[in-house]
Amino acid sequence: MAITYEVIDNENIECCRDLCNELMVFQKSKARIAPELFDNMNFDTRMIPSIQSAIYNYVAIVKDDNHIVGYVYSNVSSKETYSNDFATFFDLSSVSKANVGCLSQFYIKEEYRGHGIGSVLFDMSMKWLNQFDEIDDYFVFVSNGNDDALEFYQRKGFQYSHEILDGFISVLRNNSR
Repeated sequence: MAITYEVIDNENIECCRDLCNELMVFQKSKARIAPELFDNMNFDTRMIPSIQSAIYNYVAIVKDDNHIVGYVYSNVSSKETYSNDFATFFDLSSVSKANVGCLSQFYIKEEYRGHGIGSVLFDMSMKWLNQFDEIDDYFVFVSNGNDDALEFYQRKGFQYSHEILDGFISVLRNNSR
């Protein structure tokens, strides 16, 4: 493996299309609650709108030679962004500042898992998020059935907060700044 990491700008996110779509298929395959909700989730309905509504975006990709094998997408957004027609993701009054940090999407192809790549991407993302003084609260939203992801984030300091949409999503939070 010839692994490299690269931060890309918003104009180049198209290179994440296939992996984002793979992530949605993967999440559906793991889901025990309402897997059909993933049927309409893809790059165009999840990543593009999120990037457009965020204040700041961060996308890092991982390559093996020239093949993209994983990515992480994080953002800083107004806390009101997380109360919409789909769901209210957390109690807005529990967040003291106007903005929150979110590790929004994280995916590594299966054959590249277990090699520390996820930890590198996570650390890159958290380093980026930690530079913003206007946020104290960081969130990760884990789809039901993705127990490996839930455990990964908990090992990295995120605590289980609550579930939304009748258990479809687990909300993890870190506000230890």
